[in-house]
Amino acid sequence: MPPRARARARMYDPAKTRAAVTAQLAHLRDAVRELGDERLGARLSAAVRLEDPAPSARELTVTEWATATAAPAEPETEPDPGEPLERAAARFAELIATAPADRLVAARGGAMRLDDFLVTRCVELIVHTDDLATATGVSIPYDRHALATASRVLADALAAKAPGGSVEVRVPPFAVVQCVEGPRHTRGTPPNVIETAPLPWIRLATGRLPWPEAVESAQVTASGERADLSPHLPVLT
Repeated sequence: MPPRARARARMYDPAKTRAAVTAQLAHLRDAVRELGDERLGARLSAAVRLEDPAPSARELTVTEWATATAAPAEPETEPDPGEPLERAAARFAELIATAPADRLVAARGGAMRLDDFLVTRCVELIVHTDDLATATGVSIPYDRHALATASRVLADALAAKAPGGSVEVRVPPFAVVQCVEGPRHTRGTPPNVIETAPLPWIRLATGRLPWPEAVESAQVTASGERADLSPHLPVLT
């Protein structure tokens, strides 16, 4: 049997990604303002190190970042009390306005293109927005494109972490991937199907939601003897 062709890397529109990061950052900023403490979420500003020298070579793609980095629950550094979210967001908007998409920036784990790095910021912002909403009970909007991007990045990371074609994972309306070693599905309804909504999927992929709890609470539907992702979760390790 010929080796399976390597999946093509997913493409993300740089302009839409920048708009999504900006929109989700604004939602988070509004929520933090409502809570009355600008220090909350300061590390989530999506600020990039554009004032630092560019790294000499690209080291990470989006999927490599997702499969190699620590889960985004951990801050890279402690928030700076002197850099509230309002100021950080304004600085981000200023820096990103003219920065080229192929500009290299230093990220946790290695150097990335700016357009790829901003894709990872969608993941970080969505995850931490959900964390903040869960912890405080404050309702915070999710930018649709940022939510879609986060769902797709984590689905692709699952497919990279557990390569195969025996299980189809569906995150409607944003992502469908095949993964897990075993008999490969070629036509018709796959024998092993897992389906969940975007936010439960993101919580599963980042370790916020245990697999048994997700199944028990019907946040995930799983059919087929191989339809069990617990050995492969969380995706971000």
